[in-house]
Amino acid sequence: MQLLRRALLLCATTLAAAQSPSSPPWQIQDSGTTAGLRGIHSVDGTVAWASGTGGTILRTTDAGQHWQRCATPDADKDGATLDFRGIQAWDANTAIVMASGPGDKSRLYKTSDGCKRWILVFRNSEVEGFWDAVQITGRKTALLIGDPLPKVTIEHLKAKKHYHFPLYGTADSGDTWVRLDSNNLFAPSDEEGKPAQSIFAASNSSLLETAHHRWILFVVGGKRASLKLLEFINNPNPVICKQACTVTGGAALPISTGPTAGGFSLAVRDGDSANPVLVAVGGDYQLPEKTLGTVATCTRNANELLSTVFKCEPPTTPPHGYRSTVQWSEQEKLWITAGTNGSDLSRDDGRTWQPLDNGNWNALSLPFLVGPNGRIARLNPAALPKP
Repeated sequence: MQLLRRALLLCATTLAAAQSPSSPPWQIQDSGTTAGLRGIHSVDGTVAWASGTGGTILRTTDAGQHWQRCATPDADKDGATLDFRGIQAWDANTAIVMASGPGDKSRLYKTSDGCKRWILVFRNSEVEGFWDAVQITGRKTALLIGDPLPKVTIEHLKAKKHYHFPLYGTADSGDTWVRLDSNNLFAPSDEEGKPAQSIFAASNSSLLETAHHRWILFVVGGKRASLKLLEFINNPNPVICKQACTVTGGAALPISTGPTAGGFSLAVRDGDSANPVLVAVGGDYQLPEKTLGTVATCTRNANELLSTVFKCEPPTTPPHGYRSTVQWSEQEKLWITAGTNGSDLSRDDGRTWQPLDNGNWNALSLPFLVGPNGRIARLNPAALPKP
């Protein structure tokens, strides 16, 4: 009996230690690389893909116990020079990876054999183009968006709208891509005629689709941080928009502005409901310790039930610095955000935040988090602060 008591005591002590608040909320995994990682996509918590500098692509099929180094796309050409800032996967075998860079350094590659071989499916043909985010939106659909492009016509000059955001879509699992906008996703110009807004390719999470394929939303920064919304028509084909994919709603974001500041990431809770909750994060990446102007919670205007105008409000307690990525955890019923000086959580839709750690992070796809120097971690729910 005494041996049984000792065994039970040891078991209880071990369990308490494993669930102790002093345990790290992020369990570091061995990525096998020192590349800077900015792309991460968890398919189901067991299968996940990551991407980064130097043509680096990683895959796990065992919840991160082992990360496999994938073949580098165009390895015999310039693949090792590409910066893969976004990756999205349908399953353990099929994925698309986005290279971000000026001109034709922005590309999309696809694999259908578990990353043994990659096929170039889309290359940026705009000399001034730069791709920022790619997001899978359905079984065969995905969206891609980039920095503003110049479009100079008499009409644009009169309206002082010289730049526009390019938006692309696929309906065949990434094999072919089509332009969805008609040079009408306008980016305001400054006094010198240059774009006053831009998208940051920091975590591949500035773009999302929600409301049963009826809304496209994205966040921008620069001189005017804002949330932009495009409405889809009710059509079985989810890559057809109202009014040629023009911006039909949105809101100003109470987030820091400037050349290196603005909205960096957007996530949604209850995205298919009539009243979704959106959380946008950002700040100034050159001022990582600055806490003000780093997050906004956006809800539909309560006075206009049929409106797609959002009201975005700052928190009462912000995260403890600039943040480049945010996500809602349905399993844990909380929000998590992260950036170059750590991570935070919120249980009240972004109104108050409490610190999780002080690590250096770039991108989040729960339960995984990635950062520079090959950093990959997995969330340890038992170590999260209690409500």
